[in-house]
Amino acid sequence: MSPSQAIHDPIFRSYALIVAGILAVAGALLALMQFGLRNDVQSIWRTYLGWLIMVPLIALAILLGRGGVIVGTTLLAIFGFKEFARATGLYRDWWMTGAVYLLMLATAALLWLARTTLIFRFPVLAISVLVLVPVLRNRMQGQLQSITLAIFGFLYIGWMFAHVALLSLTANPYGYLCFLILATELNDVAAFTSGKLFGHLPLRSNISPRKTWGGAIGATTVSIALPFLLRFSFPGFSARRLLAIGILIGIGGQLGDLVISVMKRDIGIKDMGGTIPGHGGILDRIDSLIFVAPWFFYLVQYPHGFT
Repeated sequence: MSPSQAIHDPIFRSYALIVAGILAVAGALLALMQFGLRNDVQSIWRTYLGWLIMVPLIALAILLGRGGVIVGTTLLAIFGFKEFARATGLYRDWWMTGAVYLLMLATAALLWLARTTLIFRFPVLAISVLVLVPVLRNRMQGQLQSITLAIFGFLYIGWMFAHVALLSLTANPYGYLCFLILATELNDVAAFTSGKLFGHLPLRSNISPRKTWGGAIGATTVSIALPFLLRFSFPGFSARRLLAIGILIGIGGQLGDLVISVMKRDIGIKDMGGTIPGHGGILDRIDSLIFVAPWFFYLVQYPHGFT
């Protein structure tokens, strides 16, 4: 991956046109709703403006190549973990929080060096480091909670999300990366839209009251269609594998959202942060990607091996 390769890559250019078209159509529809139909869409405008900020940053990271993707995903993981640590109270334990940051940077270094085998084995080392922090500090009070939160934070936010960057090491990085990011975000949009149109029966009322079975079914249906509509992203893939990818995105994306919702409801907060206008925090935005990325990586890569 490199800037020159991205510019000349037909898959990257196709996705650039697709995303630009989606944003243009969405902006025109919002303008029509507000100025033509006189609807109150201020909250949707904030979400749309958030996308106008995020999309160029994502495109720039992919355009810059493997290094840009690794740096981008690492920064998102670090700031996402920071939101998690602040919300759960782990942030007060700077020894444990600092250890997680160092482990995330070590993961980025392995990605940079393309040591994929070590990345797959890295959780064993990470857990060993984190359980030894209280021993080195000669501390015991409250350390079980800190250890548990730190291990979860690294494995879920750091290591699982690092699989997005692992896609940059495959033979088809632009197809896999662009599809994964676009499909997971369209899955969220489809869930919201379908829920508004057809949602009546709550999906998980205690965890996320606004999510409905109508929204879930609509999002899954759209996600199943996407790999077939964007088949150029998966050269040589059978219809069975495309179907598996669609089901993974449709169901896995919503599960990732619900996992973070469980944490937020348990803590008693609405959003993990307020970094992105109209979207909440970084962790609120990448929750679906975190859950889906590892499974997507293994699904598209398994015929070729993981070393």
